[in-house]
Amino acid sequence: MTRRTTVGIVGGGQLGRMLALAGYPLGLDFLFLDRSGDTPAAQVAASLVGEFTNQKLLRELAQRSEVLTFDWENVSIESLRALGRSARIAPPLAALATSQDRIAEKKLFAKLGVPTTRHAAVDSAASLERALREVGLPGVIKTRRLGYDGKGQAVVRNRDDAHRALATLQGAPLIYEEFVPFDYEVSIIGARNRQGEVVIYPLNRNLHREGILRLTRAPWGDASLQRRAASHLRRVLTHYRYEGVLNVEFFVRNGRLVANETAPRVHNSGHWTIEGAATSQFENHLRAILGLPLGTTRARGHAAMINLIGELPARERFLGERELHWHDYGKSARAGRKVGHLTLLDNSAAARDARAQRILRQIEV
Repeated sequence: MTRRTTVGIVGGGQLGRMLALAGYPLGLDFLFLDRSGDTPAAQVAASLVGEFTNQKLLRELAQRSEVLTFDWENVSIESLRALGRSARIAPPLAALATSQDRIAEKKLFAKLGVPTTRHAAVDSAASLERALREVGLPGVIKTRRLGYDGKGQAVVRNRDDAHRALATLQGAPLIYEEFVPFDYEVSIIGARNRQGEVVIYPLNRNLHREGILRLTRAPWGDASLQRRAASHLRRVLTHYRYEGVLNVEFFVRNGRLVANETAPRVHNSGHWTIEGAATSQFENHLRAILGLPLGTTRARGHAAMINLIGELPARERFLGERELHWHDYGKSARAGRKVGHLTLLDNSAAARDARAQRILRQIEV
């Protein structure tokens, strides 16, 4: 009997859960490590419970797994590096480390010729004054590390705003960036395996409210925008000799792409690929980190993904919709929490957009 392959995943959130659900048809098994035993992933796979820095548990996870991966980027680099050669980890830790520091991300974009925002590091009132002179107003102050879903940042219109934000966020290394009056946001997702094979998904347009992704539509944009975004993404994948799925988020301003950040993992804006693409981002991530051939990323139609925030609405209101797919993460209700999503498919972008806006309004009411 052939031994089944186990994938170890650090983090047991909804992304880990969806990785496991995508991997079972491939004959894979999964083992998670999370601080809680009550996670979305623990409902579908075995889970070790303890801190992400617990070396005993990390070693057990590595010993029982073919490869280690992670379902969010704010895990301890030092703890994973301490495993040494006893563990194969993908995506590469260098990419994970860069994603954890906004200054490192900006340096990476500059090195690879990917356009990004003007910026400066801030760690004191004096360095903030220098940043204001060099970058100008308005701007955005962000924590360099551990920010997500709009947390740890503030828009500043004048010097007083800037110093208030510094006082609020003080104690953490910061970055000051120019404020980009963008027309909209997009992201692009691709996968690369250890053999160097690369596949790239259609571009996504994303709508955020209060820092949280609410709506993604894909495919989005013309062929030129897709080519440019894909070119930038390929440079990052090649730079790291990447294994796994990678997301790069851009602002679009007058048709120009301005890189904002990377995510070295499966990404919320790629959830539409479960039903909307020939191979989901979750399946391609698993294929990539295991060195398997990658699946085609062709869109099956015009997709929209709507995040369900705080609590789930009554599913009976929506399941009668044609080509609507419901995803419940098994989480308890809490303000600002992603508890599920739904995806709808249609034959045209116009029909998709009209339905998505109507359903989004119904959910928000």
